[in-house]
Amino acid sequence: MTLGTRGTVLALGTAQTLAWASSFYLPAVLAAPMARDLGLATSSVFGAFSLALAVAGLVAPAAGRIIDRTGGRGPLMLGNGLFALGLVALGAARGPWTSSGAWLLIGVAMGGGLYDAAFAALVRLYGSASRDPITGITLLAGFASTVGWPLTAWMNEAWGWRGACFGWAALHLLLGLPLHLLLPRAAARAPAQVPAPGPAAAAPAAAAPSGWLTLVLLAFVFAATRFVATAMGAHLPGLLMAVGGSLAAAVAAGTLVGPAQVGGRLLEFGLLRRVHPLLSARLATLGHPLGALALLAFGMPAAVPFVLLHGAGNGILTIAKGTLPLAVFGPQGYGMRQGWLSMPSLVLQALAPWLFGLVLMRSVNAALLLSASLCVAAFVALLALRMPARSPAV
Repeated sequence: MTLGTRGTVLALGTAQTLAWASSFYLPAVLAAPMARDLGLATSSVFGAFSLALAVAGLVAPAAGRIIDRTGGRGPLMLGNGLFALGLVALGAARGPWTSSGAWLLIGVAMGGGLYDAAFAALVRLYGSASRDPITGITLLAGFASTVGWPLTAWMNEAWGWRGACFGWAALHLLLGLPLHLLLPRAAARAPAQVPAPGPAAAAPAAAAPSGWLTLVLLAFVFAATRFVATAMGAHLPGLLMAVGGSLAAAVAAGTLVGPAQVGGRLLEFGLLRRVHPLLSARLATLGHPLGALALLAFGMPAAVPFVLLHGAGNGILTIAKGTLPLAVFGPQGYGMRQGWLSMPSLVLQALAPWLFGLVLMRSVNAALLLSASLCVAAFVALLALRMPARSPAV
């Protein structure tokens, strides 16, 4: 039994929710109990997690190339197995070396099992008509933290942090693996048909002066905006407190990020679905700078507009990460190209909480100017790309 388009989106979106909840969002709840039990500093746990993100960046191009050739069904199922193995190893860890090794294995699974792999799987199935399916899975997986954090906390309370790791591993085998097994098979593609991620791969849908320059510009856009998103995810309550808010007010405003991201994705699925992804991305990069400008000018009274603008922009950019390369280069070689585009993003994402935290400790204004400047630079980079006279169906 295989699924139609809607079923495929539902299956992949649910599997992506599981993958993000059991990896990217895991340390927020388990880092402290894990560190206490293993005799480590909490920062050491987050350091191992940062290393896992770097490993994911190194693995992503190879994972994308495999999906280009074979389709996503098999690689994503393998990803479930690697996630389960890494989580079991993490739950069984007895010290810094074994826990770090487990995080490295989880990093390999992340490199071949998160959004980039899912986007590539959709493009192998639906080609240039993948824009709506990509939006669909991000709408579902946008609730990964909403589902994952409470479930991880419940498992930690009931079974301890080790039991929580084992519980997530079981879900990968009992839920994620069957969901990926239901995905349609894609016809195998010969290696010679997968182009290198350079000028020869560029399609005329939209272009900069050369294919390589386009690739570099997109990599910068995704790295800069992902740095800002990760920095906000780690420091948003502290940032809002630094501009004069109380802890309760900062946390209350911060909870609006999730709904704002989903709202942005719904906007992309509705009003913006008929415009070129390049225009959507340009508009989305301006959300955070406009909010930061309001926060700098008015302080805590502008916290809610800041959070809503940042969250909506970030929600649309998550979709643009999948749809914009498809519109610019076309579907051929999509998976491998996504892997190359992801490498800088994952490295900067790993460093973002630490680097942004250093700036924030010195000056909240400097921190806001840094994040806003990165998004403005991303907007300028996107201006260097041209929209075609007629947008392709993506």
